[in-house]
Formats: sequence, structure tokens, C-alpha cells
Amino acid sequence: MSTEFCRHEPKTGAWVLTLHIQPGARRTEVVGRHGDALKIRLAAPPVDGRANQVLRRFLAERFQLSLDAVELRSGLTGRHKRVALYGLDIVDPGEILLFDS
Repeated sequence: MSTEFCRHEPKTGAWVLTLHIQPGARRTEVVGRHGDALKIRLAAPPVDGRANQVLRRFLAERFQLSLDAVELRSGLTGRHKRVALYGLDIVDPGEILLFDS
């Protein structure tokens, strides 16, 4: 089963998350659903890619992945992002993020 903001790519083995990012927050946390995306607040400004770095680190730590296993596929300069997670042996990372928040 997968959530509407998370899908599995059998060809690559990646889980692709659709995220809505709110940079400049007090702390980094998963907030919940935001339309067809999962909303994450980031304790980083949207300057010089810092928010993207914090997002990748947050997801890598949450799923115990290397930083290289978290790929920002789209949305480098926007709030709407697609992130691929490689090497997960779980059913749906979106469910974990949503229900562990």
C-alpha cells in the first residue's frame, strides 16, 4: 500500500515522496498532509540550498540511510519537491513519516 504522496518505482527500487516544504521554521518536523503532498517544516532558511541540505539530512537520519541514498529529483528552488529514497526495505516511507510525526 502507498500513500498518495509516496510511490514505489519497481525499476529503480526507489520510493519517491512528493513534499511541500516550509523553510525557516523553528524546528524540522513532519506536519501532515498538504494537498497531494506531505508537508515538512525545515529549520533552515531557503538560501544557498541550505533547506535542501537539511531536508536530505532529515530524511537520511529518519530512515537510517546514507546521504547519497536521498536524491532531490525536482524542486531545487521551490517548495514543492520530489525526493527519491533508495535502499529502503519497508512498505511505505510516507506512512512512517505521517504517522510518526
